[in-house]
Amino acid sequence: MAGFRDIVGQEQIKEHLQNALESGKISHAYIINGEKSSGKEFIAKVFAMALQCEAGGTEPCQECHSCKQALSANQPDIIRVTHEKPNTISVDDIRVQINNDVAIKPYSSRYKVYILNEAEKMTQQAQNALLKTLEEPPEYAVILLLTANVNSLLPTILSRCVVLNMKPVSDTQVKKYLMEQLQIPDYKAEVCVAFARGNVGKAKSLATSEDFENVKNEALSLLKYIRDMELHEIITAIKKITEYKLEINDYLDIMAIWYRDILLFKATKDANHLIFREELPSLRQAATRSSYEGIENIIKALDKAKARLNANVNFDLTMELLLLEIKENG
Repeated sequence: MAGFRDIVGQEQIKEHLQNALESGKISHAYIINGEKSSGKEFIAKVFAMALQCEAGGTEPCQECHSCKQALSANQPDIIRVTHEKPNTISVDDIRVQINNDVAIKPYSSRYKVYILNEAEKMTQQAQNALLKTLEEPPEYAVILLLTANVNSLLPTILSRCVVLNMKPVSDTQVKKYLMEQLQIPDYKAEVCVAFARGNVGKAKSLATSEDFENVKNEALSLLKYIRDMELHEIITAIKKITEYKLEINDYLDIMAIWYRDILLFKATKDANHLIFREELPSLRQAATRSSYEGIENIIKALDKAKARLNANVNFDLTMELLLLEIKENG
């Protein structure tokens, strides 16, 4: 299904777009701004379907010819702008797919809707070319710019668009979505929610990723046994970390959540709010063994490692220093 009711959270954006549909006051250009995987593409798809829906309500009916075409990505008046180069949207991409095309009237619908994902990848020239269309759009044109970085767009573009900012979705809503829609078990859903920080797409990809499950198990077994490991074993563990395709920040987040759990259990002796509560025996053992100061040193070391990796400091060296710090303080 692809309707506004299927969007998790984002109440303000849903309300804005549905009010526009109801009143018929559709802007020529919208920017949906939100981090990667937060659901911008899905919102754009639903709005485009609703604009073209033959029933003309505030929800796409999913039944008419236009909705069926849109669901199978074959609606001729919903145009997805593509780009050859992975990191750049060129002036030619904009000229050919938007500027030259927009002069042609819609094929079968009321509007021509253009969806441009990763709009932050437009070059300066591409943005200037798009500006020409935004300054004098034909009556039937609606341009949806999706971006993870609204600040990369020219002020002149921003001033001609309605800017809709995605908000983090509450943990309760994300957990409910994972458990009800994807049948993810309670404990696993909680771990994914802790990592996703309000990003539904990220929660969904973690919940369905075998890689994430493997990385989590690998990281936890390393942390459980690191006290007894020799330096060469630690170096082997670092080599193994690099084999995983998951971002290193996610690996470090797993470690940080583990130590936050230890700190919480040490302070409260309450297992109910722990993320990794099925690991309670190991957490209890670590909480008894480690000092508050030691755990806090590790959490600081994890932040420092993240900052170093963001600054492109040597990966193996950064991880070695981190794991030695963990071994010493754990």
